[in-house]
Amino acid sequence: MQKIENCVIVIFGASGDLAKRKILPSLFELYHKKLLPNKFAILGVGRSDYDDESFREKANINVKLFSKNKPVNQKSLRDFLKSIYYEEVDPNNAEAYEQLKKRIVDLNEFVESRGNNLFYLAAPPSLYEVITRNLGAQELNKQGNGEGWKRIVLEKPLCSDINSARTLNRNIHQFFDEEQVYRIDHYLGKEGLQNIVAFRIANAIFEPLWNRNFIQRVEITAAENIGIEDRGAYYDANGALRDMVVSHLLPLMSVFAMDIPSKFEASVIRNEKIKVFHSLVPILQENVSKQVVRGQYLESAIRGDKIASYRKEKKVEKDSKTETYVAMKFFIDNWRWGGVPFHIRTGKRLPTKITEIAIHFKKSPHSLFTRDFPTRYNDNQLVFRIQPDDGIWFKFGMKMPSVGFNIKSVNVDFHYKDIGEVEFPDPFEQLLLDCIQGDAMLFTRADAMEASWAFITPILNTWKENPDIKLYGYLAGSWGPKEAATLLEPGEEWRYLSKELVNGVDSTEL
Repeated sequence: MQKIENCVIVIFGASGDLAKRKILPSLFELYHKKLLPNKFAILGVGRSDYDDESFREKANINVKLFSKNKPVNQKSLRDFLKSIYYEEVDPNNAEAYEQLKKRIVDLNEFVESRGNNLFYLAAPPSLYEVITRNLGAQELNKQGNGEGWKRIVLEKPLCSDINSARTLNRNIHQFFDEEQVYRIDHYLGKEGLQNIVAFRIANAIFEPLWNRNFIQRVEITAAENIGIEDRGAYYDANGALRDMVVSHLLPLMSVFAMDIPSKFEASVIRNEKIKVFHSLVPILQENVSKQVVRGQYLESAIRGDKIASYRKEKKVEKDSKTETYVAMKFFIDNWRWGGVPFHIRTGKRLPTKITEIAIHFKKSPHSLFTRDFPTRYNDNQLVFRIQPDDGIWFKFGMKMPSVGFNIKSVNVDFHYKDIGEVEFPDPFEQLLLDCIQGDAMLFTRADAMEASWAFITPILNTWKENPDIKLYGYLAGSWGPKEAATLLEPGEEWRYLSKELVNGVDSTEL
């Protein structure tokens, strides 16, 4: 743990959904665990008509409702609420920032923060540029020369393509240096993902296998069993490729695929990640339909409950071509991964909620046992489960007790829940604490963000320019369109491909 300095945390969009469901409950949990500074203040900023007292009443209700640990410790909550304040500000009104600056300066003096300020932009991305510009106009971005640190947290969705990514970074960097910017992604705060780095560094027996010589393919899955809930307008404008692949799964992939860093420091680890992004082989327009499969969930019945199709969700266009499922195959052109296919899939309304990375090792070049038992033993697999039931699985073949050599696949597994009385840190809590401490290891840097969008944007443009590229319908509750199997080699299967949910169901072209 680094030293935690006194600070003022400023939350733009403090009356919004993210602040009430995630930010304030997470800050309370950090406070209750004695992980916040000795002296701190939380200043909510928004258009809503609150004062300090009425905002504290709202925070009291929301923390009790959305806090992870219940029942909430009442004494801790009462003390926590004393450090919460509110300032009514229209983010588009430059003059209002003069009063905001005065309030921040007063709170800095009150908590003896020496000007340490964290600005959390829980506001729409369309306001990022105007907020940072107005903060810069009031010199609330300045640090050094006696000023404390200034950091700014950006929430997804950050942008929509490579051009908007470059524009956003250019606008932000006019007022905040890259070292001050924290692009938050709750996936990167998950314990199971962080364990991949620790696993490779701490266990020398596996690192020599972490390359094209021993690995056949890598499979990354992020499945959700829910639909789009009440996010119809947002989701229909973005889709699974923007919402999940570029924001979550590509950063996750970079953690898995990077070389071992020379030092366990944020800048060194982030340097290794960007090398992976720069090594991605572009998916050419003529290959998009061969390497990317998109789908959209259809009406179905799951355990007796009727599930509406995506096009019948609220605020979704009736003829929408937005993908709720995407599977893709791509390659990393470097010495470690050359020729190894990476398969990614993610979707809504799939059978279960699961995020994992599965390594499929190459089969033995000369197997003595498959002639007699051809279907009972397949490839070795090492699986990192990110959520739920975080853990590690290793699949290998062993001889079953019998006459002859009957080889069967078995698993050795580890579950974090088996450790005992170890409390899992909430990803959001972990990332908020990192922001306060100035640890950028789990945050996406500008160059990595732009490289991700540079890889994805040609796919988006191809879909837009070629509306005839197929969008496959799949039944809600299935594992997606069966055409995703075409991304694999003959004899290969996606993990958890439940035949009873797929066979006999012809994907529909939409």
